[in-house]
Amino acid sequence: MVLVDGTAHPVTVHLRGAFQPLDGHFHWYGRVAVGTPVDAVRSGSDVTLRTEAGEAAAKLSDKDPWGRFRITGTGTPPF
Repeated sequence: MVLVDGTAHPVTVHLRGAFQPLDGHFHWYGRVAVGTPVDAVRSGSDVTLRTEAGEAAAKLSDKDPWGRFRITGTGTPPF
C-alpha cells in the first residue's frame, strides 16, 4: 500500500536493499508495478510505503521505460 497525502493506494512492489558502509545507513529500493493507482502521482513525491511487515517513508522517482516508478528509502525498510 502506498500512502499519498493520506490516501491509500494498493500496489505491488518488488523491493531489495543493502547496508551502505560509507554513510552507515540501510538503503532500500524497488519498482512499483505498472497499472496501479500510483500512476497518477507525480515523480518526486514523498510517500509512505506500507507492507505486512511495517511501513517506511519513501520517495517516488521517475518512471522507467516500462512505466514503473522507482521507489527508494533510507533506514528501516518496510519488509
